[in-house]
Amino acid sequence: MSTIALDVVTPNGSVFTDDNCEIVILESTQGELGVMAGHVPTVTPLKIGSVKAKIDGQFEYLAITDGFAEIRGDKVTVLTQAAEFADDIDTDRALAARKRAEELLKRAQEEEIDEVRAELAFQRAINRLNIAQFK
Repeated sequence: MSTIALDVVTPNGSVFTDDNCEIVILESTQGELGVMAGHVPTVTPLKIGSVKAKIDGQFEYLAITDGFAEIRGDKVTVLTQAAEFADDIDTDRALAARKRAEELLKRAQEEEIDEVRAELAFQRAINRLNIAQFK
């Protein structure tokens, strides 16, 4: 079986690299996208979600913020502000972040709080909690 390389890069550098992915599943703004070796070259925007990589029959899960993916026939490069493995997610911290974001969203209707920013914080916290289930 042909494999494809995956590199997940944040401003702090590469957080995940593997040359032997059977499939990489991305959450683009247009929907879920499965990428295997030989995929047509593409650049796609990613939403707050996950990157799933199947390696030796097992999936690795990473929670990511929004970003972009560059897909070539032999490699997928994900550029994102932050990425975190399911095993590394502190669920207590994610729960606290969700609670803070919920409170900001409630207050945003009455006060001058950036509702879009509060909604994005809420989505990131929910995403981290969803990915943490795959520990």
